[in-house]
Amino acid sequence: MAKYSTDFDWTRDQFHLPEGVIYLDGNSLGPLPIATPARVARAIEPEWRDMLIGGWVKAGWHLAPERLGDRIAAMIGAEAGHVMVGDTLSIKIYQALAAAIALRPERRVILSDNGNFPSDLYMAQGLAKTLGNGTRLVTVAPEEVADHITDEVAVLMLTEVDYRTGRRHDMKTLTAKAHKHGALTLWDLAHSFGAVPVDLSDCGADFAAGCTYKYINAGPGAPAFIYVAPEHAGHSQTALQGWQGHAAPFAFEQEYHPANAVTRMRVGTPPVLQLAALEAALDVWDRVDFNDLRARSIELTERFIAGVEARCPQLRLASPRDPHARGSQVSFHFEEGYAAMQALIAHGVIGDFRAPDIMRFGFTPLYIGEREVDGAVEILTEIMAGDLWDRPEYKVKAIIT
Repeated sequence: MAKYSTDFDWTRDQFHLPEGVIYLDGNSLGPLPIATPARVARAIEPEWRDMLIGGWVKAGWHLAPERLGDRIAAMIGAEAGHVMVGDTLSIKIYQALAAAIALRPERRVILSDNGNFPSDLYMAQGLAKTLGNGTRLVTVAPEEVADHITDEVAVLMLTEVDYRTGRRHDMKTLTAKAHKHGALTLWDLAHSFGAVPVDLSDCGADFAAGCTYKYINAGPGAPAFIYVAPEHAGHSQTALQGWQGHAAPFAFEQEYHPANAVTRMRVGTPPVLQLAALEAALDVWDRVDFNDLRARSIELTERFIAGVEARCPQLRLASPRDPHARGSQVSFHFEEGYAAMQALIAHGVIGDFRAPDIMRFGFTPLYIGEREVDGAVEILTEIMAGDLWDRPEYKVKAIIT
């Protein structure tokens, strides 16, 4: 009997991967699905070419944010009609956070952890400054979050999987404690969606947002999504009152009247070509079981950790050792991590670096298996054993790390 019902040989064949490259950076940007060029080309011609402006209706462009939102909802345990696609993750975090704060007007604290992705913290800082009513962002160590959930907290804003270490928060437990103290929750799923099973409804999450260009493989600049729980959807305030979130956008009224439910979280015109790329990527996920994905991910990350620790004593594990306490990435501390990662990339293993000293590797079972894991360990061992990273060209910091 096969160990997995998901056919990972089939999923591997659905992606274009350059020859001679071991790609361990899908947690930052997923590779190109082979079906994407044709799907995007179809949006260009015949849709755009022949339908012109009629494509908004005839090709279904206008309703794509809702349609694809429902597909994503099914993947993250969200109720149908409560996920909307569009804009960037930072914008969706801002919208969700503003809506959550408005639902707790008597409270002033946004609680997060100091390992959260900086953009989320920047959005919270900017929103607090804009409100100007004493609202403030409080950050604590990730492991201390539960101890700081009090009756003063308006919103608990966390990224489920830490972008640097892969440490995973217990969404269900922390959400329950937040609710016990009357606070709402906002979960960033950037490193969860497509990496670990997510069940927003079961966890009782109030708001969530995520991106589609990492594990989902929808392409650079692919749109984000926002989730609003049913009990909040019909009366959540919209800090960004774009015309697409209006109840009747083509009435062109001068006063804003929000659309019903999550549709009010639309802002500007949908990015049609990017949505087409997302649609092609989601077609692959239709044949993936998240429990199979998670089991395979744990096998691969455990194999990688064992190999690196046995052969590269210079590296120190930064990720949780318990596989159930981390996402689908593995990170190691190394003082010269930037140079070592550049040497790895030059030798065909693509990961990335996160300041101050973290070498980060993403494991995406859809196209990564034991062969790639073992190959990456072998090349990393050669680089570390021979100090191949200690060359001037590997120490010149690029604009993107």
